Amino acid sequence: MFDIRVQLGEVLRIKAADRFRPTDGPVALWVTGVRMALNRPERGEWVWLEGVKMMHDGRSGDQTQILVRASLLPAERPGS
Repeated sequence: MFDIRVQLGEVLRIKAADRFRPTDGPVALWVTGVRMALNRPERGEWVWLEGVKMMHDGRSGDQTQILVRASLLPAERPGS
């Protein structure tokens, strides 16, 4: 099991290669929720990130859910 620490409200920049079915390429996501994806064959390797897509000019875009590799997310935070 992964020890994932994602701070709600942070903006993560996610490469297309780190997403499951990356139809719109890389994305910057303002994170509003996180949950494990247990309905995938590779259990524990994927995490649902919920949040708001951030546009290139800093404006907020659409609300979305993105399935990302758990290994992308930090296991520990500095100062933890």
